[in-house]
Amino acid sequence: MEAAAAGCDMFEEIVMAEERFHGEGYQEGYADGSHVGVVEGRRYGSLLGAKIGSEIGFYLGFALTWQCLFQKCTDEKNNKKIRALDYLIRMIQKFPYEDPTYDKLQEDLEKIRGKFKQHKDILW
Repeated sequence: MEAAAAGCDMFEEIVMAEERFHGEGYQEGYADGSHVGVVEGRRYGSLLGAKIGSEIGFYLGFALTWQCLFQKCTDEKNNKKIRALDYLIRMIQKFPYEDPTYDKLQEDLEKIRGKFKQHKDILW
């Protein structure tokens, strides 16, 4: 009887081995995938952050350049353009560069893009 019980236990180990290996493989794959996902996410976030920073820097350079050009002209038409450029510059300076969790990041970026397009059309 003990021989039959030992044979049954050995058979059960063989049958359960597939399930055990499947579980272990899943756990290893999940851990590896999580690590790769974090690395890929960090790389993508850095790339996207650099793009946004470059875009915002371009807008700021545009506004500051035109502001300097208009400083020499003091008529009312140019004063209005200077005030509009000042508003764009303030929007850019208030943009939350260091806070990627800011919930209105995309909304504020779209506002800055819109203001830039307005000023670009007016100035060129």
